Amino acid sequence: MRFNYQAMVEGNQRPYIIAELGANHNGDMELAKTLIKTAKECGADAVKLQSWTVDDLFSKKKYEDNYFLGDDYRNRTDYSLKTVMEAYAVNKEQHFMLQKYCEELDIDFVSTPFSMAGADMLVDELHVPYLKIASLDVDNIPFLRHVGSKGVPVVISTGLTGMDDVCAAVRALEEGGCHEIVILHCVSMYPPKDEQVNLNNIDMYNMVFDYPVGYSDHTIGTVAPIMSIAKNVCIIEKHFTMDKNMEGWDHKVSADPAELKAICDAARQGYTMLGNYHKVVVEDQNRRDEFKRSIVAKHDMPAGHVLTFDDLDYKRPGTGISPKYYEALIGRELKHDVKYDDIFTWGDF
Repeated sequence: MRFNYQAMVEGNQRPYIIAELGANHNGDMELAKTLIKTAKECGADAVKLQSWTVDDLFSKKKYEDNYFLGDDYRNRTDYSLKTVMEAYAVNKEQHFMLQKYCEELDIDFVSTPFSMAGADMLVDELHVPYLKIASLDVDNIPFLRHVGSKGVPVVISTGLTGMDDVCAAVRALEEGGCHEIVILHCVSMYPPKDEQVNLNNIDMYNMVFDYPVGYSDHTIGTVAPIMSIAKNVCIIEKHFTMDKNMEGWDHKVSADPAELKAICDAARQGYTMLGNYHKVVVEDQNRRDEFKRSIVAKHDMPAGHVLTFDDLDYKRPGTGISPKYYEALIGRELKHDVKYDDIFTWGDF
């Protein structure tokens, strides 16, 4: 399934699944291609990179502090934050190569820019179908206005900030000219505790905004993304890895192939199970007759007997007069004898 913003607005398709590769390729393009191929086989609709450079995400102070974002690198002396960033960055040529591979496999290729130049490259040169904005840029108003001007839909995660900033972010995108926005509920803990996941925020966003709402997940396992399907999310985004034990930033909180497949399968089956908002009787008449009740005689009664409430009982099958019509029988005179447990028909009176 390809990205279709109008279908998301109308709510007439299953959740669109984004396998977030992020930096889980560890700078290895063959591993990146393996991740893409496996994500496609698992049923994902898109794979997403992160388009950053050594210069556009961290300041000099951050590199001097040398504080790593992933547990695998803390307290190590054989790496520095800068060398890891250099190793994991995806250059322009690699973007084109991976995009071409996605086209061959018929899976959407998208990415998260971390600079205006990155957004320009993704839209103007790679012609991505939409831009995905990370939670860290929810309050980056000049960046959001620029992203909003690019003429493509924008999917924005909403971790790290409160509702005031989320509302301001949406306004900034609109001021830039974007009115095709998807808001993703997100908790930017890696991983969050169960009580922090707060899937009810999905309902809140649906009430506050006139834009479709999805879910970006950082929990361990599949429970939260599968539960979000019942919230009728239009997108589910989940970090993806081939091996949770790989060295790197996000592998431990990522879905492995079995988990991604479970999420994709649940999105298809769960969406079908949601159905619609109209009460529909799906059971055929034979099944309804088998399971429902009819009004029956509570005891033997002679012809001419006038029925009272105490003369009636209610048992399967439902091939006779429905119990909902019991009041219509009270006071009626029997045309003929009736035996215990006989199912009443309108011809009996």
